[in-house]
Amino acid sequence: MKKYSLIMRKYSRIAFLPGIVSCVFAAVFMTGCSGYSNELLYPEDISTVYVEMFDSKSLYRGIEYELTDAVAERIEANTPYKIVSDRSKADTVIGGYISSASRSVLTTERETGRAMEKEASLRAVVEWKNLKTGEMLISNKTIIASASYSEWQSQGFRYGYTLSANRLAEKIVELMEKPW
Repeated sequence: MKKYSLIMRKYSRIAFLPGIVSCVFAAVFMTGCSGYSNELLYPEDISTVYVEMFDSKSLYRGIEYELTDAVAERIEANTPYKIVSDRSKADTVIGGYISSASRSVLTTERETGRAMEKEASLRAVVEWKNLKTGEMLISNKTIIASASYSEWQSQGFRYGYTLSANRLAEKIVELMEKPW
């Protein structure tokens, strides 16, 4: 009986150990989360954005339209800002140019050497200016995005660069966030 009670005391101390450890971790994590904030991710003194037509210095035409539309749609969907069609009524203006558009082969068929999967890459330079203060919020920032496509799945280069333009627009809108 005495041996049984010694064993039970030993195991009851061990049973408390996970509870104590989890309480310590909870206390550490609760105090470590003091950096959390409900503050908006975007500058609050801005309410409207004018999106200039992106220019293209690449050989492929039409990509600039895809990118401009994608940026406007992303701003409307992911930010508190409204897109305006009149530059004189906007708080800020965002624009830039596509400096390069390229495509490359990712995989080839072993027997014929024919490309199975390709990649479309876009590189753009972006500027965002506050028209009220004249401050450059984003100044000549280069962004790169790419997407893969397969002609075997009836996806051409146009499909690939449309995906790339959407990914580029997503990165541009992420740049509009306030620095942490």
